[in-house]
Amino acid sequence: MANQTYASEFHLLGLSRSLKIRLLLLGLFSVVYALTLMGNTIILMLIWLDARLHTPMYFFLSHLACVDLCYTSSTVPQMLTNLQSPGQAISVVGCAMQMYIFLALATAECFLLPVMAYDRYVAICHPLHYTILMNKRMCIFMAMTCWTSGLVLPVAYTVLTWQLPFCGSNMIDHYFCEMPALLKLACADTRVIEKITSVGCIFTLLIPITFITMTYIRILAAILKIQSAQGQHKAFSTCGSHMIVVAFFYGSAIIMYMRPESSHSPGQDKMISLFYSIVIPLCNPIIYSLKNKDMKTALAKILQF
Repeated sequence: MANQTYASEFHLLGLSRSLKIRLLLLGLFSVVYALTLMGNTIILMLIWLDARLHTPMYFFLSHLACVDLCYTSSTVPQMLTNLQSPGQAISVVGCAMQMYIFLALATAECFLLPVMAYDRYVAICHPLHYTILMNKRMCIFMAMTCWTSGLVLPVAYTVLTWQLPFCGSNMIDHYFCEMPALLKLACADTRVIEKITSVGCIFTLLIPITFITMTYIRILAAILKIQSAQGQHKAFSTCGSHMIVVAFFYGSAIIMYMRPESSHSPGQDKMISLFYSIVIPLCNPIIYSLKNKDMKTALAKILQF
């Protein structure tokens, strides 16, 4: 049997090899990253400082902000470094850790969004039972379940991926160590791990998006019973913006992780990844919180001091 040399490190090729495009993207994504950090940090600060925001809805929003802060920080700094100097080396251990952390945070968000939808469903459709169903103990339990699921489920994907031999090229045509890009470099049959990933995605992507869709259908049905046209418009606007963000997040993740490896192309994969790794963490604080009247009031109150 021929001897094989296994990779000891990888090199990330990044988003583009063109200097002009890289400089343009560096400026753009630096601003986006700064706005994402600022928006989510403001949300956490306001919820922590204003006692009126110590409710289940804002409790879950604070967890979403925390996930997004960590989520975007697991990939964007690496991408910005690569835009300055393409082909940055990353150790095998570092690549495995980045992949696991990214998947863990993404999985936590996949389960957190349905919880937030359920909270709104109970508040709108069963207001009299809201304080009973969404008591403090239940809220903590649901939040911890999301975090625990995020930490546990990606272990299988990470272990299976890094048991594969990487004996060919060590050039990852991506801006971070994402699983589909790594599978392309494996010197072994990846069909088994692809099937396992697809089954896992049923639980982390398809079931949550189905639950959220059904929840919002029930919410919209309840909204139609509202007599006030202004109240209906406001509710439809809020639900619509939430569903757009949710559709982009789950839709882009489904396209990335539920397609067979043979149908992946580096250019498309990088564009799809940008949606759920950069665009969504920027949109979440705007859509879920900063457009909210209570959040605006809390921010104005703090700015007065």
